[in-house]
Amino acid sequence: MRFGLFIPQGWRLDLTGIPPADQWGVMRDLAKRADKVAAWESLWVYDHFHTVPAPTEEATHEAWTLMSAFGAVTSRIRLGQMCTAMSYRNPSYLAKVAATVDLISGGRVEMGIGGGWYEHEWRAYGYGFPSAGERLGRLDEGVQILEQAWTTGSATLDGKYYQVDGARCWPLPLQEGGIPIWIAGGGEKVTLRIAAKYASYTNFAGDAETFTRKSDLLKQHCADVGTDFDAITRSSNFNIVIAPTEAEVTDKIEALRARISKYVPQTNADGMVDSLKGTAGVGTPEQIVENIQAIRKLGLGYGIANFPEAAYDTSGIELFEREVLPALS
Repeated sequence: MRFGLFIPQGWRLDLTGIPPADQWGVMRDLAKRADKVAAWESLWVYDHFHTVPAPTEEATHEAWTLMSAFGAVTSRIRLGQMCTAMSYRNPSYLAKVAATVDLISGGRVEMGIGGGWYEHEWRAYGYGFPSAGERLGRLDEGVQILEQAWTTGSATLDGKYYQVDGARCWPLPLQEGGIPIWIAGGGEKVTLRIAAKYASYTNFAGDAETFTRKSDLLKQHCADVGTDFDAITRSSNFNIVIAPTEAEVTDKIEALRARISKYVPQTNADGMVDSLKGTAGVGTPEQIVENIQAIRKLGLGYGIANFPEAAYDTSGIELFEREVLPALS
């Protein structure tokens, strides 16, 4: 099993209390640290503009700017976003941005892409909030443009949502065949069908019941469109709260609640924190290994770990590296 690591960028209120002038240094140092640990195959950020569980005046750093910066300060680790919202950038422009970052990084970019969902930031940025059908239609057409641009150096599409005519993308990405595409989301009729058509990787929920259902549907979509289900690596994201004892895990959860509740209403903080309880990434090392091992047996090939306290304390990451990664990698 392979693993990636989320770098805190503020979206989940994970840089609060750190002066803005110091936040890049925190992110950079965590990225450089991960670059030195071979068990981390990739680092990731989220493509969002406003914080959760509620919009605040706290930092949320832009994903593709960070991709370029991380590419320049690391040398080995792969670079991804989970996930870029297709409609936030014209796809021909996005293809050019990603190709440039691939060049800067020496061919290490992963393209996580999805339809987008955070209505507040959509409307705030003037994108409207189209129906799910339109957002997914844009995703399908946009991925076609990305693939054309990265493999031929030019993209032409007269689509329902996007029209491009010879949009050039030179130089091509360094990666032969273009940048790997991760289709994120578990929409059963459309998103998983798009994944079946185009994805090298998928990303959907990591609880056993949901993972099994989405996997079965993806397999059926692959059969319908004539692609190889076994060639698609299935991934899930895990919020990790780890400690040597269950009592210490509880203490870390309550410390997270206390920090977040300074910036959002208590009900929002409670909802975000309480949703962690009972999930696969919360517990002692032995419990987390058992939880993720069970999902791996269902076909999980890639886990992406988010440590809510990473900007302030790396002891949880270190414990995960010592006792979880060796048992699952």
